[in-house]
Amino acid sequence: MDPFSAGHLGELTRIVSFDLVDAAISAAGATQKRLRRLPTRVVVYVLLAGVLFADVGYRQVLRRLAAGADLSIRVPGSSALSQAFRRIGVGPLRELFDLVRGPAAGAARWRGLLVCAIDGTTMCVPDTDVNAAAFGRATGRPDAPGGYPMLRLVSILACGSRTLIDAVFGSYRVGETTYASRLARCLRPGTVLLGDRNFAAAALIEQFAATGADLLIRCKDNRRFALVDRLGDGTRIAVLGGIRVRIIDAQIIVDLKDSGTQRTGTYRLITTLTNPQRYPAREIVELYHQRWEIETGFRETKSTILDGRVLRARTPAGIAQEVYAVLIVHQALRTAIADASLAHGGIAPDRLSFTIALTTARDTIHRAADVLAEAGTDLTGRIGAAVLDTVLPARRARSSPRVTKRAISKHRAKGPIDRTNYQTRITTHLLPTLDPSQDP
Repeated sequence: MDPFSAGHLGELTRIVSFDLVDAAISAAGATQKRLRRLPTRVVVYVLLAGVLFADVGYRQVLRRLAAGADLSIRVPGSSALSQAFRRIGVGPLRELFDLVRGPAAGAARWRGLLVCAIDGTTMCVPDTDVNAAAFGRATGRPDAPGGYPMLRLVSILACGSRTLIDAVFGSYRVGETTYASRLARCLRPGTVLLGDRNFAAAALIEQFAATGADLLIRCKDNRRFALVDRLGDGTRIAVLGGIRVRIIDAQIIVDLKDSGTQRTGTYRLITTLTNPQRYPAREIVELYHQRWEIETGFRETKSTILDGRVLRARTPAGIAQEVYAVLIVHQALRTAIADASLAHGGIAPDRLSFTIALTTARDTIHRAADVLAEAGTDLTGRIGAAVLDTVLPARRARSSPRVTKRAISKHRAKGPIDRTNYQTRITTHLLPTLDPSQDP
């Protein structure tokens, strides 16, 4: 019996292939010196498949992989699996993520620019002493600690396809902007990066702009700038951290249908897209709405893949393995969806269901012997066929208040808030930028 046969990821093996996994293992210096009962490649696939089956233990995961490949094996005990995870370390998973990350083929562009978004989120980890020491926790009451220890994850995601460009994570005690500076390595000319107010620091903007990428970041409405020029469309040019940026002010009016009410907000945007003819201000304001794509990406990871569960590893090294595995599987699913969209040629990736892709990927684990025997040239495959069979309707403009509640809670958050999800009509008005007293 081939000891490597249990190492696969069903149809997702087309994306996370044997060659990629072997290359990652080699790059991490984790190539095995002797043939083991659990080869390193198989261990990597067990960690990845554990993301698809987050509700069962790793022994059950390995049973599924073996059964899917038509193997009858004696599954090692939990202790043997734990030793195998410790033996391979974090390196192979980190290297594998570096190999699979990046924008999908045929990614949508705006005026020739690849649109990406940056943001951060948190993930809860098991409440062990070593995890709490490594990651920290949210501040609780003076007489009680916070809940679960948490790690902080900061990602850059390609809007539209929602594929991961890059991600970093670590202690909750470290802020988003500190982690964000490590993501400058993935930015390139021909990219426009969207960010919220947390990423409007001058030093960070200067670092990102030095990569050649363009930026579109919201800042505080009352922030003052050293203005140097006024453009014909009413926007201004300012200098921020040694970078010439354009300041755009806008008012957003959201009419809530069937409620007779409106919500109004103002936005002040900083952008390196300074040419008003090539990049009209109104289109830039409308483009900023795409920043919410990354929030949807986080929801896919935390609520759809993990179903709101706390991560399972009880050590920081195990948590790092698990987070990289989650990122890799998310990327593989999003790549499969983008491939199906590209092959079809008429349906945007955001109209193809991530949940259906995840469910179908699980099903292909159980039928891996048939799936792996098929030719690997079909971009659609079973996952693509499933998502194309149930195309989602075009996205509607909707509005719902942001409410803080536990992601896994089945109960409504408390408080006198109208939680109706209204269809909306959105109107954008450009405003005279800044106080006239600040004019150059």
